[in-house]
Amino acid sequence: MTQLETQGLAARNAARVLSVAGTARKNAALEAIAAAIVARQGEILAANAADLDAGKAAGLRPALLDRLALDQGRIAGIVEGVRQVAALPDPIGEVTRMSTRPNGLTIGKRRVPLGVIGIIYEARPNVTVDAAALCLKSGNAVILRGGKEAFRSNQAFVAVMRDALEGVGLPRDCVALVTDTSRESANELMGLTEYLDVLIPRGGAGLIRSVVENARVPVIETGVGVCHVYVHEGADLDMAARIIHNAKTSRPSVCNAAECLLVDRGIARDFLPMAWQLLQTKDVELRGCPETRAILGDFVKPASEADWDTEFGDYILAVKVVGGFDEATDFIAAHGSGHSEAIVTNDYNAAQRFLDVVDAAAVYVNASTRFTDGFEFGLGAEIGISTQKMHARGPMGLEELTSSKFIIYGTGQVR
Repeated sequence: MTQLETQGLAARNAARVLSVAGTARKNAALEAIAAAIVARQGEILAANAADLDAGKAAGLRPALLDRLALDQGRIAGIVEGVRQVAALPDPIGEVTRMSTRPNGLTIGKRRVPLGVIGIIYEARPNVTVDAAALCLKSGNAVILRGGKEAFRSNQAFVAVMRDALEGVGLPRDCVALVTDTSRESANELMGLTEYLDVLIPRGGAGLIRSVVENARVPVIETGVGVCHVYVHEGADLDMAARIIHNAKTSRPSVCNAAECLLVDRGIARDFLPMAWQLLQTKDVELRGCPETRAILGDFVKPASEADWDTEFGDYILAVKVVGGFDEATDFIAAHGSGHSEAIVTNDYNAAQRFLDVVDAAAVYVNASTRFTDGFEFGLGAEIGISTQKMHARGPMGLEELTSSKFIIYGTGQVR
């Protein structure tokens, strides 16, 4: 057996134990993990510092370094996420329906774990803990395959979690890390059908496309975030400026950051200078349509056709002036990735139409797209944000990591 097959078999065995561990033991494991991360954060931060040094030497962009970086504040947020997951209701064992057939059979449907979940992701070490916590609470073993940029950080987190699991009497192999970060290990994980029940990619467009196109294991697709903020003619312009500033600049490297601003023509001359005044405080590069450049000047770069479909992940924003609601929503339908879309308006009818018409995992009225997040939605953490429509959509929390089975009570019926 290969090392990955050995890990898969161990995870399969661990999943059988975890699936019947019960809420109290799973919560004890999560509390032990939270406490251990706090106690051992020094070694985690040291590992992360080594990753950051290597990333700088390799020429990683500042936005990617930001995704990679940990500090005491971010570790505190990770720990809080684990404790929130522990405090959430346990979905496992929930009977979602029960009915009695004319023949006397009582038939119900019960939530059960998926089994063994594989996760392929890039340079965000917080995903290591978020994913493990959600998988543990939902009764699933997890095999984590992070990128080489965060390998030392991931290794430190997983060592802490495996020790904590063992300390409360659960198998260490409920959480495993693939130690080979080569393309070959990713390809092998995509074909590990004997041991994996589902594979979840979390990262950039290239990674997600590779997994979707090449995996033989069932995949839950987490999507690229080409997110729009549409400023409708009925908007409060001050509010709209604050929203696009937050949606673009609060953390431009993440998938819920806005990549494109749409502005109704009737308010463009008033609004665009207001928005630019805020955006320039973060040195945001604008790539605009001809009307945008006519209003703001030649320092706005001409937008190419490719810009309308790009997840920049950086301080870059595409800007387009539109002729009204229909043109804006048609543009979103053509160029959005189905992740998060927002309208800013005080027009109730326009807001409701936007909610009805726009097809995305999260649709906002008068709020930043940056809220599309498991923690912000009260899920404790998230395994990723699904932009597909089968099984799970939007931030994936505990319920999205479960399946179901029918349970049938009889009194001797035969067919």
